[in-house]
Amino acid sequence: MTKTKPNILVFASGTKTGGGSGFEKMVNAARTQPPILDAWICGVVTNHWGGGVWQRAKALGIPAEYWPGPFQAQGYRNFVKYFDADYVMLSGWLKLVAGLDPARTINIHPGPLPRFGGPNLYGHYVHEAVMAAYHRGEVTHSAVTMHFVDEKYDRGPVFFALPVPIEPGDTPETLAARVNLAEHEWQPRVLNYVVQGQVRMVGQEVVYETAELKRLLLPEGSMLM
Repeated sequence: MTKTKPNILVFASGTKTGGGSGFEKMVNAARTQPPILDAWICGVVTNHWGGGVWQRAKALGIPAEYWPGPFQAQGYRNFVKYFDADYVMLSGWLKLVAGLDPARTINIHPGPLPRFGGPNLYGHYVHEAVMAAYHRGEVTHSAVTMHFVDEKYDRGPVFFALPVPIEPGDTPETLAARVNLAEHEWQPRVLNYVVQGQVRMVGQEVVYETAELKRLLLPEGSMLM
C-alpha cells in the first residue's frame, strides 16, 4: 500500500508514573484539521513498562512497545523496520542512539547546545546548570533546541534554537515550566518542516528550503550561548 504521509516513530522514556506530554502533543498535532504535523505517529517506544508514556499511548490509540534494552544499533533498526518508520523522533529519550540514519533521526533538548548537553545534562539537570550559569552572569537565556542525531549525546547538527529568556526570579522549576511550554508548541511544527523536506541534513550540513525559514528556526546569535 502506498503511503500518503510519512511515518514517525517516537522514542520517549518518561518515568514509571509520568512523562510523555511531548509525545501526546505530537499525536494531537497530527490529528488537527488541517494537521499541524502532516504525518502519522506510527508508534512509540518506551523503556518504562506501564509508565506515563505507555498510559498516554494507550489512551491515544497509538501502538506502544516496551524496550528494556540493551540499547544497541540492531535494536533501534529492528523497531524502525517493524513500524515501517520514515523518521524517528526522540522526545525525552534518555538512552544513547546508535545505528540510525542521522538525517532521519531528530532529538529535542531543553537547553542551549552544545554547552548544556551531553550524557549528564538532561531534564532537570539542564535547567539547574542553566540557572547556575545565569547566576554567574554567563547566560541570559535558555533555549529549546532540535538537532539531527549522530551517535554522541546532543552533538548532531542543530537546525532549531528558540531562546527562552531567564527572568530575575526564576528557579530551575519555573524555567523548566516555560521551556516545556515552548517545546510543546514548537516541536510538532518544526518536525513538520523536516518530514516535509523543508529542513534536511545533507552530509554534515543543514539545508533550509528558504533563507526566511532559516531565520525563523535559527535566529542569528541563537547558538552563541
